[in-house]
Amino acid sequence: MKLSHNYYVYIVQCSDGFYYTGFTNDLDRRIVEHNEGKEPTCFTYIRRPVILKYFEHFKEAAQGIAREKQLKGWSRKKKEALFQEDYELLKKLSLAKASNHPSTSSG
Repeated sequence: MKLSHNYYVYIVQCSDGFYYTGFTNDLDRRIVEHNEGKEPTCFTYIRRPVILKYFEHFKEAAQGIAREKQLKGWSRKKKEALFQEDYELLKKLSLAKASNHPSTSSG
């Protein structure tokens, strides 16, 4: 029998305006750790305090890790559209990025 687990992908806004995307199995604890500065080498250490802007819940770690990787590749505008739940803008930004890439097909 497979046990259910809780995993979270999250985005915080740092005090300097940067966004940090992370993955954890305890969202509340992780936000506290960011704000307390538990790890001096962490990106957010010198950018405290952080504010939670967005999170998603996953039952499978692999799915959460894949989503974290995807979100880390997104532009600032796409992340902000996600925060605002502006799915039309999100779609437009995705299409605009796709049209700016050269085709990989031959011919």
